[in-house]
Amino acid sequence: QVQLVESGGGLVQAGGSLRLSCAASGRTFSSYAMGWFRRAPGKEREFVAAVNWSGSRTSYADSVKGRFIISRDNAKNTVYLQMNSLKPEDTAVYYCMGYSSSVAPPPHRLLDDMDYWGKGTLVTVSS
Repeated sequence: QVQLVESGGGLVQAGGSLRLSCAASGRTFSSYAMGWFRRAPGKEREFVAAVNWSGSRTSYADSVKGRFIISRDNAKNTVYLQMNSLKPEDTAVYYCMGYSSSVAPPPHRLLDDMDYWGKGTLVTVSS
Protein backbone atom coordinates (compact mmCIF):
# COMPACT_ATOMS: atom_id res chain seq x y z
CA GLN A 1 0.00 0.00 0.00
CA VAL A 2 1.46 3.32 -1.09
CA GLN A 3 1.29 6.15 1.40
CA LEU A 4 2.04 9.80 0.69
CA VAL A 5 2.12 12.17 3.65
CA GLU A 6 2.44 15.90 3.07
CA SER A 7 3.73 18.44 5.57
CA GLY A 8 4.95 22.02 5.70
CA GLY A 9 1.78 23.95 5.01
CA GLY A 10 0.74 26.96 7.02
CA LEU A 11 -0.07 30.65 7.01
CA VAL A 12 2.35 33.02 5.28
CA GLN A 13 2.23 36.61 4.12
CA ALA A 14 2.26 37.48 0.45
CA GLY A 15 5.80 37.52 -0.85
CA GLY A 16 6.91 34.90 1.64
CA SER A 17 8.11 31.34 1.18
CA LEU A 18 7.18 27.86 2.32
CA ARG A 19 8.63 24.44 1.64
CA LEU A 20 6.30 21.49 1.43
CA SER A 21 7.49 17.93 1.91
CA CYS A 22 5.94 14.65 0.89
CA ALA A 23 7.16 11.44 2.49
CA ALA A 24 6.45 8.31 0.50
CA SER A 25 6.32 4.70 1.58
CA GLY A 26 5.09 1.39 0.26
CA ARG A 27 6.90 1.13 -3.06
CA THR A 28 10.24 1.82 -4.70
CA PHE A 29 10.07 5.59 -4.55
CA SER A 30 13.08 6.23 -6.77
CA SER A 31 11.52 4.47 -9.77
CA TYR A 32 8.53 6.72 -10.24
CA ALA A 33 7.67 10.25 -11.21
CA MET A 34 6.07 12.43 -8.56
CA GLY A 35 4.22 15.70 -8.49
CA TRP A 36 2.03 18.21 -6.74
CA PHE A 37 -1.43 19.52 -7.45
CA ARG A 38 -3.63 21.92 -5.52
CA ARG A 39 -7.25 22.68 -4.97
CA ALA A 40 -8.35 26.16 -3.98
CA PRO A 41 -11.71 26.68 -2.25
CA GLY A 42 -14.52 26.31 -4.76
CA LYS A 43 -12.18 25.52 -7.63
CA GLU A 44 -11.09 22.52 -9.65
CA ARG A 45 -7.83 20.69 -9.10
CA GLU A 46 -4.86 22.40 -10.65
CA PHE A 47 -1.60 20.77 -11.63
CA VAL A 48 1.36 22.51 -9.98
CA ALA A 49 4.58 20.64 -10.73
CA ALA A 50 6.04 17.24 -11.57
CA VAL A 51 9.47 15.62 -11.47
CA ASN A 52 10.82 12.49 -13.12
CA TRP A 53 12.32 9.56 -11.24
CA SER A 54 15.81 11.01 -11.01
CA GLY A 55 14.94 14.65 -10.50
CA SER A 56 16.56 15.64 -13.77
CA ARG A 57 13.36 16.73 -15.49
CA THR A 58 10.68 18.98 -14.08
CA SER A 59 7.52 20.62 -15.34
CA TYR A 60 5.45 23.44 -13.92
CA ALA A 61 2.12 25.12 -14.35
CA ASP A 62 2.45 28.54 -15.92
CA SER A 63 0.94 30.06 -12.78
CA VAL A 64 3.89 28.95 -10.62
CA LYS A 65 6.76 28.87 -13.11
CA GLY A 66 9.71 30.88 -11.85
CA ARG A 67 8.39 30.91 -8.28
CA PHE A 68 8.07 27.23 -7.28
CA ILE A 69 10.71 24.53 -7.43
CA ILE A 70 10.04 20.82 -7.23
CA SER A 71 12.81 18.47 -6.15
CA ARG A 72 13.26 15.03 -4.69
CA ASP A 73 15.62 13.13 -2.44
CA ASN A 74 15.40 9.46 -3.33
CA ALA A 75 17.55 8.47 -0.37
CA LYS A 76 14.89 9.94 1.92
CA ASN A 77 11.86 8.89 -0.17
CA THR A 78 10.76 12.50 -0.14
CA VAL A 79 9.65 15.05 -2.71
CA TYR A 80 9.66 18.77 -2.00
CA LEU A 81 7.95 21.87 -3.27
CA GLN A 82 9.77 25.10 -2.55
CA MET A 83 7.31 27.94 -2.92
CA ASN A 84 8.66 31.48 -3.19
CA SER A 85 7.06 34.86 -3.83
CA LEU A 86 3.76 33.49 -2.66
CA LYS A 87 0.55 35.22 -3.69
CA PRO A 88 -2.92 35.14 -2.14
CA GLU A 89 -4.09 33.18 -5.19
CA ASP A 90 -1.72 30.37 -4.19
CA THR A 91 -3.97 29.67 -1.23
CA ALA A 92 -5.10 26.05 -1.55
CA VAL A 93 -4.76 22.56 -0.21
CA TYR A 94 -1.63 21.09 -1.77
CA TYR A 95 -1.51 17.41 -2.55
CA CYS A 96 1.42 15.19 -3.36
CA MET A 97 0.82 12.68 -6.14
CA GLY A 98 2.64 9.67 -7.55
CA TYR A 99 2.66 8.16 -11.01
CA SER A 100 3.28 4.59 -12.12
CA SER A 101 5.87 5.64 -14.67
CA SER A 102 9.40 6.93 -14.32
CA VAL A 103 8.60 10.08 -16.27
CA ALA A 104 5.68 12.44 -15.88
CA PRO A 105 2.80 12.05 -18.34
CA PRO A 106 2.22 14.55 -21.15
CA PRO A 107 0.74 17.88 -20.02
CA HIS A 108 -2.87 16.97 -20.79
CA ARG A 109 -2.57 13.81 -18.65
CA LEU A 110 -0.75 15.19 -15.62
CA LEU A 111 -3.80 15.06 -13.35
CA ASP A 112 -5.70 12.16 -14.91
CA ASP A 113 -2.75 9.76 -14.79
CA MET A 114 -1.83 10.13 -11.14
CA ASP A 115 -2.04 6.80 -9.32
CA TYR A 116 -1.59 7.87 -5.72
CA TRP A 117 -2.10 11.04 -3.72
CA GLY A 118 -1.92 12.15 -0.15
CA LYS A 119 -4.41 13.86 2.13
CA GLY A 120 -3.00 17.31 1.48
CA THR A 121 -1.60 20.21 3.44
CA LEU A 122 -3.22 23.64 3.63
CA VAL A 123 -1.33 26.71 2.45
CA THR A 124 -2.86 30.09 3.23
CA VAL A 125 -1.31 33.25 1.83
CA SER A 126 -2.51 36.48 3.36
CA SER A 127 -2.41 39.81 1.52
